[in-house]
Amino acid sequence: MDRRLFIRLAGGGAIAAATATTLAGCSSALPPEAIAAWQGPGEQADVRRWLVGHALLAPHSHNLQSWLVDLGVPGEITLFIDRGRLLPETDPFSRQMMMSQGTFIELLDLAARQKGLRADITLFPQGAFSPTTVDARPTARIRLLPDAAVQPDPLFAQVFRRRTNREAYEAREPDAAALQAITASVQPHALRTGFVGAAQPEALAQHRRIAKEAWRIELVTPRTVLESFRVLRVGPKEIAQHRDGLSLNDPMVRALDAVGLFDRSVAPGPDDFATTSQIQDFNTKIDTTPAFFWLVSEGNDRATQVNAGRAYVRAQLAATAAGLSMQPLSQALQEYPEQTVPYTDIHQLVGAPAPRFTVQMWARLGVAPAIEPSPRRGLEAHILKA
Repeated sequence: MDRRLFIRLAGGGAIAAATATTLAGCSSALPPEAIAAWQGPGEQADVRRWLVGHALLAPHSHNLQSWLVDLGVPGEITLFIDRGRLLPETDPFSRQMMMSQGTFIELLDLAARQKGLRADITLFPQGAFSPTTVDARPTARIRLLPDAAVQPDPLFAQVFRRRTNREAYEAREPDAAALQAITASVQPHALRTGFVGAAQPEALAQHRRIAKEAWRIELVTPRTVLESFRVLRVGPKEIAQHRDGLSLNDPMVRALDAVGLFDRSVAPGPDDFATTSQIQDFNTKIDTTPAFFWLVSEGNDRATQVNAGRAYVRAQLAATAAGLSMQPLSQALQEYPEQTVPYTDIHQLVGAPAPRFTVQMWARLGVAPAIEPSPRRGLEAHILKA
């Protein structure tokens, strides 16, 4: 937040002075309890808890962590989606939520392999959800069986290092070996990968154009920006309390929030500084992003969506191993009416015309500075009680 703008907003000495006091000693570091899960689950008497303690580090749309597991049957884990943690405005058909179920399943499978366990995964054991809704039936049933033939997956070593990095990326492009490793990582799942970089300047410019427009649309559509505001956690107290959602711990924003100048109940106007500054910041990052990555499926049923999530987290882990970062660009893939043009444009650009094909993931790719992990709610929050 620009300090000169803050002074103008504050309107003079009294509020400015109060805010200066709020800023004193502020740190932008996340509270330790919010990221404690990244230290690992420790030894657990029930190996299933150890597996879940790793799976909950998976990426999730808006970091909502909508994973619930039932451990009532020995040797099994039944996964449900927490229907209180959906995004009905930006993800009206819960496609991204299904992908987030898949990222959890994949990390659970990787953790099981570390313990010499075969994870027999049955998706939608009581039937798949409809194309437009989710319900109380389970997403997956995982039976765990000792199996001497099971081999650890090298990608497991990246589970604690993986980050969704939204910072500015360096100009240098990913090398061919890294792209090949990312492509190879998703081979267990039937999805097509794609990349674009400086060698294709016209295509790269089109990717950047679509990303910018889709981001602008989300920010100027009141109901979609308010959906993000509802899961925005400002300052260490809120972050530690919720340990989910979108964390904002910048001292200046905390100061504005403390004196009532950051109202999260009202969508900012399209010309408000809160909107234009976010658009400008995002556009700058997109203009310097050296490469983009995508995953395309043929078809878009619920099992395909889950498996797309499994493929994506494998790609992100492979990128992490190669020293690269990823940030999903979900806006243009969202299926609410205002995004129709960007949705059509990105599908056409990557040779995946809908409805036969679906771009399940589209992401920035490059080298970025190290960042903290995102908050996690911890093991107990995801286990259903008997």
